[in-house]
Amino acid sequence: MVGERPIEVVLADDHARVRAQVRAALEAGGCVVAAEGASAEEAVELALAHRPDVVLLDIHMPGNGITAAQQISRQLPDAAIVMLTQSADDDDLFDSLRAGASGYLLKSADPASLPDALRGVLAGEAAMPAALVTRILNEFRRPTRRPFARSSAVSKLSPREREVMELLAQGLSTEEAGKQLYLSPTTIRVHVSTVLRKLQVKDRASAFRLLNEG
Repeated sequence: MVGERPIEVVLADDHARVRAQVRAALEAGGCVVAAEGASAEEAVELALAHRPDVVLLDIHMPGNGITAAQQISRQLPDAAIVMLTQSADDDDLFDSLRAGASGYLLKSADPASLPDALRGVLAGEAAMPAALVTRILNEFRRPTRRPFARSSAVSKLSPREREVMELLAQGLSTEEAGKQLYLSPTTIRVHVSTVLRKLQVKDRASAFRLLNEG
């Protein structure tokens, strides 16, 4: 309840079966689903039209739920945004929080827990699995990495690629960088290969030199 009325929710997910399951769980828990959408664009339109208490967004739907979160948080700052996703990826988690999300819930959790999670968000609590909270704490506990100099080379990299290269430049092994970033060694190697291709160099040493040029 928000005061004496049910929590009003706009739900956006491109899978109709998921929307039906989530709607049933929310309504069983005393929430009201004001509208449903299947894309980021629909989510923004419906949020602006209904001005709900909570906007519940899938990430990997057409248009990207994180993009929708950015737009909704900017235009409806009083609405709580909660991501409901299959992704436990760090990039998705941190990008969602930067976009204005107040919660990050996994679809693998019991749908019956959703109403209480949304009530917690509206009461100022963080709605997030404990394992993801640990990742956030670890992120803040890490020693500050010396960033690469601002350069045209750095601008070619994604935030994750830059993060990988900064750790490797400090002397961490592929395995150690993977542990810090909760990524597999294979994923680290894929990021490095992508960086070498973007920078048009053959090895890491050459990439480090370009990235450190002011």
